[in-house]
Amino acid sequence: MKPLKARKRRSPTPQTRSKVLLVQPSSPDQTGLHSALVRDGFDVVEQPTVGAALRSMAENQFVGLICDLHLPGPGDGFTLVSAMRHVHPEAITILMSEYPALRESVSALLPQADEVLVTPVPLDQVVRLLKNRLRDPKHRAIMAREPVATIVERYTPRIISDWLTRVHENRHINHLALSDQLRTGHLRILLQELVNRLRAPHVDEGAAQVSLAAVAHGQARREQGYTAAMLVEESRILQVSIFKTLRNNLNAVDLALVLTEVMTIADEVDSQLTQTMASFSAPPTVLQRRRVGRAAS
Repeated sequence: MKPLKARKRRSPTPQTRSKVLLVQPSSPDQTGLHSALVRDGFDVVEQPTVGAALRSMAENQFVGLICDLHLPGPGDGFTLVSAMRHVHPEAITILMSEYPALRESVSALLPQADEVLVTPVPLDQVVRLLKNRLRDPKHRAIMAREPVATIVERYTPRIISDWLTRVHENRHINHLALSDQLRTGHLRILLQELVNRLRAPHVDEGAAQVSLAAVAHGQARREQGYTAAMLVEESRILQVSIFKTLRNNLNAVDLALVLTEVMTIADEVDSQLTQTMASFSAPPTVLQRRRVGRAAS
């Protein structure tokens, strides 16, 4: 009987190591995480800044991103997570922050991020989490990103409706017998002014323009029997309604810009309130009474 020939063992095909983008401020822990990832078979591209990381995204194919939330500016990690979703939509994204209180708020704010970890965290836990996510990725629908101005403009009727519902439920305001038209007549113009401000090339603090609608609103509210405290309350409710709309549409918001635009919204609404209060407090003239009468009708 002829001896059986041993099967010829096939040469293993060379495997490409999966690339991970690691972005953290320079520290001993950064080197440790780099080494831990390499030991587990990853090819690590390590960058210390947002700009360098963005260039690496354009030049490489990554399976994962691990980055610090602050690089060094507050919220810089937002930019990288959003960019990674655009450039490499299937990549696993892990954010790290040293502030425990931010875990829940960041998780709610970043539906695009797969994990938010509070540092310090064991290095092997980070690596294990990344490997588990890569083995069992969850499908994410990638939506086109939109500026906040577009969302506010599209949902203006919903913002006004939500605002009106909250005013009707607010005992500090709802005791005045006013029609819905008299209560909300100013809102559409004020919201359009906000949209215009958000779309302006420069939306720095204090860049709000004179608002004729806010001035007319102050005069009308004085005639309707409002107090200064009621004006402040309805302005607060307006911001709540706007931010609720943004929260409900976070998957569509361009997260790289959202923090700046939220500050712009607050600045614009506060500016409108300041002008409303000044008009409310100024002695009315005959001409103003006529204008208020026409605006109310």
